[in-house]
Amino acid sequence: MDDNSLKVGSNEMELVDFRIFKEEDGEIYEGIYGINVSKVREIIKVPFLTELPGTPEFIEGIFDLREVVIPVVNLAKWMGITEPEDKKLLNSRVIITEFNNVLIGFIVHDAKRIRRISWSDIEPATFISSNSGIDGSKITGVTKIEGDNVLLILDLESVVQDLGLYEPDTEIQTKSIEHFSGIAMVLDDSATARKIVTDALEKMGFDVIGAVDGEEGLHKLEDLYKNYEDNITDNLKIIISDVEMPKMDGFHFAAKVKEDPRFHQIPIVFNSSISDHFSEGRGLEAGGEAYLVKFQAGEFYEQVARVVHAHMK
Repeated sequence: MDDNSLKVGSNEMELVDFRIFKEEDGEIYEGIYGINVSKVREIIKVPFLTELPGTPEFIEGIFDLREVVIPVVNLAKWMGITEPEDKKLLNSRVIITEFNNVLIGFIVHDAKRIRRISWSDIEPATFISSNSGIDGSKITGVTKIEGDNVLLILDLESVVQDLGLYEPDTEIQTKSIEHFSGIAMVLDDSATARKIVTDALEKMGFDVIGAVDGEEGLHKLEDLYKNYEDNITDNLKIIISDVEMPKMDGFHFAAKVKEDPRFHQIPIVFNSSISDHFSEGRGLEAGGEAYLVKFQAGEFYEQVARVVHAHMK
């Protein structure tokens, strides 16, 4: 086994470091960005693209990748960044990604390297400098790298939603929802995703406690233990956790829960936009009893009911 491989529960992620250049007042500025390797299929040279009339300007076109038609987004245009006029300065590539079971390509000006970064070193994007050329809603986290530079982690899922390629499937007939009692905990740094899951669990009859990352999730568990002590597993029926979260990711959180004798019997279900089989395997290895891709209501209700029933005394 490669000792340099990413271990489950290590609280680390691997990022593709890529660059977007901005021209302003005759000066060229380099923006440093990242995307989780788990969402990257491959990186290729910019292919011949077929234009799509009537689409937003940032959609450069489509191309056929091994009999799969993939839309390609110009990230600089999507972010409102003025690209350098001299294209010779650029080493443009297309990053082919897959998340929420959607394939999409992103044109970047250069793809540099793979970085391994601890989630504890990633801070939520509470503010973004005005000279970044983008608004904070397009950023999921920031981390410092060498030379006092800052790497911004882009929220590429918002591009997919902008394009109308993905909408959460939240509709299901109420009469088909099984009802339970007790508490469910939801971990997700996205307020939108947290609300979708919370609403679904409340329809199932659960009282829901929310947390924005693994660290807060552990604190909430401690608070519950103070209230219920040895009866905590009778009251907290299930934990639904995102994977990608600043400070502490879902896999590391799960490892912490499973190694604690007070909490190890509480079932965990992962609910993530990462849709590759490797991450699903890592989720099960970390102690999850199901791995769901955001968000399919029917599968969500079915798997949550299955897992809760499996732990009923």
